[in-house]
Amino acid sequence: MFELPTRAQEIRAQVESFFNTRVLPNNKLWMTEAASGQAVPDIEKTLRREARDLGLWNMALPRLAEDEPGIRLSNLEFTGVAEVLGRLEWASRVFNCHAPDVPNMELLQLFANEAQKRTWLLPLLEGEIGSAFAMTEPQVASSDPANLETSIVLDGDEYVINGRKWFASNASHENTELIVLVGVTDPQASRSKRQSIVLIPRHTPGVNLVRNLPVFEHTSVTNLHPELELNDVRIPATNLLGERGAGFAIGQARLGPARLHHCMRAIGECEVLISLMVKRSMERTTFGKRLDEYSSTAEAISLSRIELDQCRLLVQKTAQLLDTIGNKQARKQISMIKVAVARVYQAIADRTIQLYGARGVTNDTPAARAFGRARAFRIYDGPDEVHLQTIARLESGEQDAGLLGHYLFNQEPTRAG
Repeated sequence: MFELPTRAQEIRAQVESFFNTRVLPNNKLWMTEAASGQAVPDIEKTLRREARDLGLWNMALPRLAEDEPGIRLSNLEFTGVAEVLGRLEWASRVFNCHAPDVPNMELLQLFANEAQKRTWLLPLLEGEIGSAFAMTEPQVASSDPANLETSIVLDGDEYVINGRKWFASNASHENTELIVLVGVTDPQASRSKRQSIVLIPRHTPGVNLVRNLPVFEHTSVTNLHPELELNDVRIPATNLLGERGAGFAIGQARLGPARLHHCMRAIGECEVLISLMVKRSMERTTFGKRLDEYSSTAEAISLSRIELDQCRLLVQKTAQLLDTIGNKQARKQISMIKVAVARVYQAIADRTIQLYGARGVTNDTPAARAFGRARAFRIYDGPDEVHLQTIARLESGEQDAGLLGHYLFNQEPTRAG
């Protein structure tokens, strides 16, 4: 692993201790309260207060100001914390380090005016409200933002929004008060200048919930994926985030750190899955042999360890690049971790299911849900195909064609005899 500063190691140790002593032991209670209909379970509220009192709050925001609540960690420093939080689906919420609030807060830090920061950023930093991000649309391939159809039309001193969004992260959550929406303000502009981003209060008339979408027949209580219909939604023109036509560029600034955090949380969950595989292999017997005596079991565990450690190093390298050269310059590495981690995540979940057999496809272990999340991970935040195309294009641009030419056909063939 990359060597983390002493301070970052100490904070990770604090987070891990709190996770092991307070969060993990209350997982069953949290699930019971969530299943009873509590949008924010009482135990989660209690743990959030405790974490904040310890100062373990807002750790995923490198631009956190001195007068804002929390601990400012760099992207690299946060990787260790994010891995711990990834061990449970809801753990990030305890520390106010969860998506989509963190990337939305980063957008507000970078592009919001002072009035917008007072209205939305401060309550998000305090953990008083939740937010959503709405870009993807059901009728178009939203991996190409130029396809977006939701319209944002200026009418006097208001914008009028019409369209349909889905997978609008947590827009239907009881705590959500803000929707950060990407739409088209100028359909005749160049592909990268058509979109803008606006800030919509969740309960504005015309914002209608169509349905909460299940993912592989599962509906999460912590990470809802609603479909929304926007019918003549009116907001003040002052709710434009940044400049008109800058939506594509602003959205790209959001996606780099968000993908990094997703990857490190996935790595944390994969560590849990590997531990479960080892435990299962030492306890289960079949045909007179323990599972760890079979070569197929050894291969499953060994490949999982090799692949996961490779991913961790690649993610840490990307985090360091984000800290030193910036989001735009590290876009190849961001695409690389998105593809690599999603595929390894799915492979490790699949091996865990196989090792647990019938139990692996039930909710008795986290393997089945992990497999569903991993498979979805290969689509959201950009499908594999888009990232692979980006990697290949950037790699081609970095190669020195003139130098490489010296390795090809640079000598006359030697005649035999």
